[in-house]
Amino acid sequence: MKEGADAAEPRMAERGSRERTMNSAQVLRDAFERIEQEVHAVLADVSSEELVARIGPDANSICWLVWHLTRIQDDHVADVAGAEQVYTAAGFSTRFALPFDDDATGYGHSSAEVAAVRAEAELLGEYYDAVHAATLKFVDGLSDADLDRVVDTRWDPPVTLGARLVSVIADDLQHVGQAAYARGILTNPAPA
Repeated sequence: MKEGADAAEPRMAERGSRERTMNSAQVLRDAFERIEQEVHAVLADVSSEELVARIGPDANSICWLVWHLTRIQDDHVADVAGAEQVYTAAGFSTRFALPFDDDATGYGHSSAEVAAVRAEAELLGEYYDAVHAATLKFVDGLSDADLDRVVDTRWDPPVTLGARLVSVIADDLQHVGQAAYARGILTNPAPA
């Protein structure tokens, strides 16, 4: 079975042969589904030790990276959807029992705070899956015109819904790539 980017190519080829065009919601769905594949690949059969190991003194652990990318997606999508975050609504903040406020996403975390994020792969996967489902439910209901809606006026130019969702996708891909890299180093150490 192919993993990662290689696995997505046949799906796109199949989709392309059935559909002549994709709308914006379908493109966003596809991007979020690719992130889902990568998160599951990183978490598959990873040990508890590998999850919290750090490949450098201040490097982010796989656990922190997956928790953080999921928190950012949850925070940002819930905000633009006008919904409560899955983290609190579904009781994940209690299940994780981390020493942070419920609104913490990992942004700006110190090395000590990164080290404090500890969870099993099953919990990380459950939380990611719940956020992913909420994200797809929101994205599937969007029209192309919806993406022009301004969602954040603190920036110049103001941030549109489309820009915010692309930002989430970019952040998620960066962090899941870092987690995959860390896992590769941890599971395939360089010969001595």
